[in-house]
Amino acid sequence: MRNTLIFCLSILYLVACKSTDKPAPPPNIVFILADDLGWADLPVYGNKFNEAPNITRLAEEGMRFENAYAACPVCSPTRASIQSGQYPARVGITDFITGHWRPFEEVIVPTNRTQYLPLENITFAEKLKEAGYVTGYFGKWHLGWEAYIPTNQGYDEQVVYNGGGYFDFGNRMDPPQVISEQKVLSEALTDLSISFIERNHEKPFLLFLAYYDVHVQLDAQQELIDKYLAKDKADGYPSNAVYAAMIENIDTGVGRIESKLKELKLSKNTLVIFFSDNGGLISRFDQIPLLSDSKLPIYEGDTMQYIASSNAPLRAEKGTVYEGGIREPFIVKWPGKIQAKSLNSSVISSVDFYPTFLELAGIAPDPNQVLDGESMVDLFTKGDINYDRPVFWHYPVYHHDVPASVVRMGDYKLIQNLVDGSFQLYDLANDISESKNLVEIHPEKAEELKRLLAAWQQDVGAEFPVPNPAFDPARRYEWGKHP
Repeated sequence: MRNTLIFCLSILYLVACKSTDKPAPPPNIVFILADDLGWADLPVYGNKFNEAPNITRLAEEGMRFENAYAACPVCSPTRASIQSGQYPARVGITDFITGHWRPFEEVIVPTNRTQYLPLENITFAEKLKEAGYVTGYFGKWHLGWEAYIPTNQGYDEQVVYNGGGYFDFGNRMDPPQVISEQKVLSEALTDLSISFIERNHEKPFLLFLAYYDVHVQLDAQQELIDKYLAKDKADGYPSNAVYAAMIENIDTGVGRIESKLKELKLSKNTLVIFFSDNGGLISRFDQIPLLSDSKLPIYEGDTMQYIASSNAPLRAEKGTVYEGGIREPFIVKWPGKIQAKSLNSSVISSVDFYPTFLELAGIAPDPNQVLDGESMVDLFTKGDINYDRPVFWHYPVYHHDVPASVVRMGDYKLIQNLVDGSFQLYDLANDISESKNLVEIHPEKAEELKRLLAAWQQDVGAEFPVPNPAFDPARRYEWGKHP
């Protein structure tokens, strides 16, 4: 009887102790988004000229993805896909806001249904906020102004940069900021982000830090540019010193964020994400110099005034649906949850962030909002591979190429030309440069992907170009004011 009593009391004690255990808090989320940074621009992806030791360390302490994609080859649609969890064609934003326009081209391209992310579209920040997260957004937004700013889309606080240069920018922020004219933009955005972390570190928080680097017009501190001007160029890479300095500025910011998380003992329960919104820019679509006026003399009389980067071995650049326009650097770190120095070959899209964040926070999706993405939690924490799922793009406008629609599934990628109706098929496992069109060699695979793409286009309500009665072959490449 005595032993039985002791045993029962012991069980009751253990149950009581267990009942007082607090559930593990949901992880903090730090999302760092670069602008126009290409897959081949970072040392951790093989670049031999640019320097980014903090981003390299992030990969060494976390997981690097090989087949990560932006949902569009320009900024606004990709940013909409991240916030909404939907493909740009479903959201209705398929070009940057406001968009490109060639009035005399062969076809008239669709316009964005709205020049903002609709308020009825529930962002992942709204869902996290409902679950008790404090949320902050700092940097480039490019998803609308006035009523459509981050603080009306689920963010508790914001400082949005509206463009116009990398120095003396305080009055171009919303709300305006008092910042030294000598401070470079990336440093100011990092300062704001660190202040947010310091003020909110006792609660679960979402920090979205959206750098403007390396967007044109290229600019940075002269002393940092001089460092790269003195450096030997890398074979097969433009090695633009201003561009390299801007990458180092991003990297410095990443290092400062990581140091603050470590200082506040937040690293273990913080998921850090590094991503880019589209592929790297080689040259401007309008063929003007891409350096700021103050930096033009650096490459006076040199073609480097017009060349930012290269995405080699990937084909093409921003504004195209070839790999150079959509494949992105993607690195995640979560100590104790994500294995250090891990490499993941899963095919992922920027629509996947939304369901991932919901799962991490233990939040059910809204039943009234379609989510096109898939959670990456098991990829992060178990090292699962999701390689054969289909992912899609619809970019029905002119930019650095013609309007096109795309599906990738496994090794194969099908591109549909939306002007002449032709198709291209590539085996990315054996031809990452997309140099050999296999559409006639593998007709069965092409037909399979055509059917898949057509069904998806119908599902998302994709809009298509139509013949242009004002088509003028002599003026087709002129850029006009967007209607």
